[in-house]
This record gives sequence, C-alpha cells and structure tokens, in this order.
Amino acid sequence: MNTTQIPAHNAVQQIEPLLERIALDHLFIETLATRHSDRLDFHDVSVWAVKSALLAAYQAGMAASHSAAAHAAGLASSQPSA
Repeated sequence: MNTTQIPAHNAVQQIEPLLERIALDHLFIETLATRHSDRLDFHDVSVWAVKSALLAAYQAGMAASHSAAAHAAGLASSQPSA
C-alpha cells in the first residue's frame, strides 16, 4: 500500500511556481503545463540534470519544513502559559 499523501489543492498551487523554477533552472524545461504535443511534452534530459533537480526539490522541502517548524515554535512560545 502506498502511504504517500497527495497534497491539498492549495499546497499544490503554492509549490507550482517552485517546481516550474526548478524545471527551468535544472532541466531547461520552459513549462510544466501539458501542451498535447510529443515535441513539447517530452524532453531528453541528462541524469545529472535530473539529480540536480531532485536535490533542489529536496532542499526546498527541507527549507520549508524548517521554516514551518520555526514558525510553529514561535507561535508556541508566544502563547501565554496556563
């Protein structure tokens, strides 16, 4: 059974620009939109470009995780104790 959760629609909309930027910067793919053309929708990319893109996505996820944890910790510390 696959335990991977699909992100909520709003979360997908928030990460779309990041994914587009990674695709452009690392894979030289101008858009991730489906254009219904083999010439436009399929790309030859090097394994090192795929590795670079995956690493960038991983690092972005780690940064988002640390940011969310820091934000949550800040909110918890600003709450008055009972």
